[in-house]
Amino acid sequence: MAAPAQPSTTWSTEWQRQGLCRTGDSSVFFPPAHFEHKAEREAREARAKTICERCPVREECLSWALAIREPHGVWGGHSESERRQLLMGKRFAS
Repeated sequence: MAAPAQPSTTWSTEWQRQGLCRTGDSSVFFPPAHFEHKAEREAREARAKTICERCPVREECLSWALAIREPHGVWGGHSESERRQLLMGKRFAS
């Protein structure tokens, strides 16, 4: 994977309007304010990734999250740790 593009002041975010995450319960994309057990996190992330699989702007979303080094939530079908691995150039099992 090539290095992510760096966002600029002119980088469009219009793609965000087309995201399927905007049409339902967005809480599945981000951890709750309270402690979340591993099994709960994995289930929440799996629900988010199921939505991402059908999303027409999945690639744009992931590119954005990688470019801005988004530290929280599921973006473009990838969790926080999966994005860190991508940024470090490591492979992971989907």
